[in-house]
Amino acid sequence: MASDQRILLVEDDVLIGMMLADMFDALDLPEPAQATTNEEALAFISGEPLGGALVDINLGDEKGWPVADALAERGIPFAFTSGGGDVIPPAHAHRKLITKPFRISDIEAALKDFSAE
Repeated sequence: MASDQRILLVEDDVLIGMMLADMFDALDLPEPAQATTNEEALAFISGEPLGGALVDINLGDEKGWPVADALAERGIPFAFTSGGGDVIPPAHAHRKLITKPFRISDIEAALKDFSAE
């Protein structure tokens, strides 16, 4: 992950998004870009360089698959987040899945993995 590139958080629950942003602060990382819908996330992906993303699988009535596809097409590393019970499509089955409730160590490990990709 390049230090000048932000991480995109795609999370429809505002409180969880705030908690994740607090974790970034605790890890002394730049404030992440945040999106609550596929549309918002896709705008970020096309509009600025990103160092990686954490993509919630369930975004209200939508799934985060379009975001995952767009990130993969651009070679931007990402991990999925979920409350559990979701099946990741075969094209993305190799991606890390971080389950809720989040632990800061899991977030930190995922972000370190982005640096290795």
